[in-house]
Amino acid sequence: MAASTNSKLDLSSSIAGILNESPCPEHLQALKTCTAALRDKEHRDAVEKEAFSSLLKVLSRLSDELQAASSEDQDLQSVALQLQLTAECFRTQRNACVQSTRNQSLLRELGFIDVSIKLLSFLQTTNLESKDGISEPLRCGIQFLGNLAVGNQMCKDDIWQLSFPELLLQLLNAEDEKTVSYTSMVLHTCLDEAKVEEMAEKNIQLALKVMELCRTQPDLDWTVLIATQHFLKSSALVESMYCGMSHHERVTLLELLFAQIREESSDECGIPPSVARFLANTFQKGCGAVLTLATGSASNDEVLQEALTVISLLDVLCEMTSDLRQFMFLQNHPDLLVTTVELLKQVHAIGKASKNIFSAAQNFSSLNGDDDSSSHSPVISFKAHLIRLIGNLCHSNINNQNKVRELEGIPLILDNCNIDSNNPFISQWAIFAIKNILEHNTQNQELVGELERRGTADYSALKELGFLVEERDGSLLLKPVRKDS
Repeated sequence: MAASTNSKLDLSSSIAGILNESPCPEHLQALKTCTAALRDKEHRDAVEKEAFSSLLKVLSRLSDELQAASSEDQDLQSVALQLQLTAECFRTQRNACVQSTRNQSLLRELGFIDVSIKLLSFLQTTNLESKDGISEPLRCGIQFLGNLAVGNQMCKDDIWQLSFPELLLQLLNAEDEKTVSYTSMVLHTCLDEAKVEEMAEKNIQLALKVMELCRTQPDLDWTVLIATQHFLKSSALVESMYCGMSHHERVTLLELLFAQIREESSDECGIPPSVARFLANTFQKGCGAVLTLATGSASNDEVLQEALTVISLLDVLCEMTSDLRQFMFLQNHPDLLVTTVELLKQVHAIGKASKNIFSAAQNFSSLNGDDDSSSHSPVISFKAHLIRLIGNLCHSNINNQNKVRELEGIPLILDNCNIDSNNPFISQWAIFAIKNILEHNTQNQELVGELERRGTADYSALKELGFLVEERDGSLLLKPVRKDS
């Protein structure tokens, strides 16, 4: 116990000594000794409130001196030392908070959050000539806020109240990558459902900046975690962000949604049903944009990005309706099936009318890696995914099965059973869709039988793929071909 008491006294006296003298290199060494001591849990638990009070006075004095230096002729050597001392104060504070609810609470009660945030805001916007020395105290100060917030709701709330949105937005726009990374960590730590909703209601610029970082710095894990663990769970924020984004940024948001749905092993991926409804409505309203690609309008980047957004929306809807119970209500979403069938009709007709981006191709060299030209097409697999969505919407749904028949979608899908290098696996998706459309539906089975009798449907492609249409007791079945047939 004597060792702990001595450490406690040394820490207090070291900090108190700094207050009574002008800044000097010895003070920096004294603070470094404090920082090192606080790496030890026994020392952290032994620090008295008076020592923290003295440390806050040191930090406040440094803040005043730096602000004064910014408005007068600067002694660069003195400013550099002040910045080093500031960084070391933040390190001491950072270490004091590690796994110590007691110290977190003490620092909060003493006012460290307010002083630290004001100092960070100053450092981020200052005109100090010693720019090279600013990154270190910025990084350490942000790390302190992160450690202070971990597991402490009151600290999280105070940090959020004092830094949202201006300071957080400033720091996320910093040129220093570590500053951006540490700020993302603090934001992730502080966020909860209520703060996300506040962001949606009052200021989405911070959310848009996070999404921009997801696109421009994909290796920055914290921003991806913020998006997937917080943003995508708020329909209000998703809708607000989507409306405020460029098409290029929307694609990033949709890619994150797609990945979140696919990676979750359970049915509950955290994305609310209202987000699915919003995406379905958005797809229905804007899906015609993809047709402009057939006219060569893709040379216009804005038109291309709008079409790519539609393609990404389709990918997300396909994944959502892949037998995930929480999203299967989309089978009954007004006119989603009608829109998808009609779009498939248009795409198919355009592709047949002349050689264009929607035309079927037999360029199999690209699939072997000999020619990557088709892999650059923005509509690769688009038709196949339209058929996939139709199949998903018809799964065990008699109303949608009937609707496809009424829309003359069955012959359309059968006409897409041929292999197409622009739509890998389109034959398999067509067979999948036909199975779902015919299942337990006598009228649809009879229609396919009539098409066969009239010779208006070509079943050779189905047979080549190992399937045949067989009439049995007045009903039609799609079944595998026997190997010896």
